[in-house]
Amino acid sequence: MDRIVITTDKAPIAIGPYSVAIRTGNLVFTSGQIGLDPATQTIVTGGVEAETRQALTNLKHVLAEAGSGLDRAVKTIVFLKDMADFPAMNAVYAGFFPENPPARSTVAVAGLPKGAAVEIEVVALVK
Repeated sequence: MDRIVITTDKAPIAIGPYSVAIRTGNLVFTSGQIGLDPATQTIVTGGVEAETRQALTNLKHVLAEAGSGLDRAVKTIVFLKDMADFPAMNAVYAGFFPENPPARSTVAVAGLPKGAAVEIEVVALVK
């Protein structure tokens, strides 16, 4: 089975020794995306809502490069710096998955890269 490294200039570059995504067989596994603006590699302003929107937009571009899309997501994991941000994150998240959302876990963490409020990763089927 092939292991294809996925990159795109429409999403932030990896900020460590990892791949943004790996496609193998009919699945694509993304690394976690935080709310980084791909042009500046800095966290977007506007709090958890803006960061969630940017993280999911980044994931949309990564998945597209892999031949998939958010509509093909089967599992997401959301990491929140503060579980009090869950309702705000969830409202934005729902807009990206309006029908048949993927399975999801959401966990609170002590900290995220670059001081992010949220990080999201996806496993999706390839079209």
